[in-house]
Amino acid sequence: MLQQFAWPLPSLSRFLQILLLAIVTFCLTVACGRSEFHSSTSSDCRLIQHALGETCVPLHPQRIIPTGSGIFDNLLALGIEPIATVSTFVDSPHLQAKIKEYPNIGLDGEPSIEKILAMKPDLIIGDIYNESIYHQLSQIAPTVLLPFTHSGDWKTFFGLTGDAVGKPEAAQQVIDDYYKRLDTFKQQMGDRLSQTEVSIVYVYPDTITVYTTAGFNGTILQDAGLARPPAQNLDATATQQRDSSSPIQYRISKEVLHEADGDVIFVISTHGTPGVTERLDRLTADPLWAKLKAVQQGRVYEVPDYWIGSGPIAANAVIDDLFKYLLEPS
Repeated sequence: MLQQFAWPLPSLSRFLQILLLAIVTFCLTVACGRSEFHSSTSSDCRLIQHALGETCVPLHPQRIIPTGSGIFDNLLALGIEPIATVSTFVDSPHLQAKIKEYPNIGLDGEPSIEKILAMKPDLIIGDIYNESIYHQLSQIAPTVLLPFTHSGDWKTFFGLTGDAVGKPEAAQQVIDDYYKRLDTFKQQMGDRLSQTEVSIVYVYPDTITVYTTAGFNGTILQDAGLARPPAQNLDATATQQRDSSSPIQYRISKEVLHEADGDVIFVISTHGTPGVTERLDRLTADPLWAKLKAVQQGRVYEVPDYWIGSGPIAANAVIDDLFKYLLEPS
């Protein structure tokens, strides 16, 4: 193929011909090295800064693949139908019903390279947890890996998704609508708003945790103007000081079960996970649990695990629950 560039020039020596060929070969090699994103030009793509550098993203991508459930939620909230998605351990009705409609490319955060390749995407969007496979993904299609620290950053994460797909205005509108719903909630709550401490408990097979203000659900309650129990009113740094394994939740033992109390307790559990139902049964049968104020007042509500989501659709499902459980029927 390269021989077509080694045109005969009678006035050049054999050395100069070889030199010209070498220069052309070098240029082509560099060009190929830079064509990681499939020869996109400035006229048909936008340069997007992301966690691992910059990527030239198609102006109007039609075949988008998200490599995580959070981005899947984000895309749907933006009115974008991806061509495939991952399965997730989260059993939330709001996600699972939609996930089943799309081809599966593997587990959340662990997609199959082979399946993605077969889908022929024109844009792949993931987060920093896909760093180890970034090079492989970027050989398939333009790939954007968004920075993500924990679920409490979900609004920033959503905004970055909107930027990546060229829909920043649509993303802002979704967030504006989110705040409008919460304004309505605050108005209907009235004086009860500042008088209602809301606790969030998560049930695992081997332990229980409480979520603080730092995580996804904590930011929603904060935006809603709801108070939190003092033991849960912690930012990410303070939360991690309580439990080094997470910046958004910490484990509690029976001895400090009172830290799970509040005027209202939302209990998040995934009954499909082995051991969770049994653990929840043991918790609710515990005499110490029965002493909690919210339990005695009958204000404990079990909610699905979209409460541990990271996107606008999950956030609006949480808001639905706030209207359902904290406001009296009209």
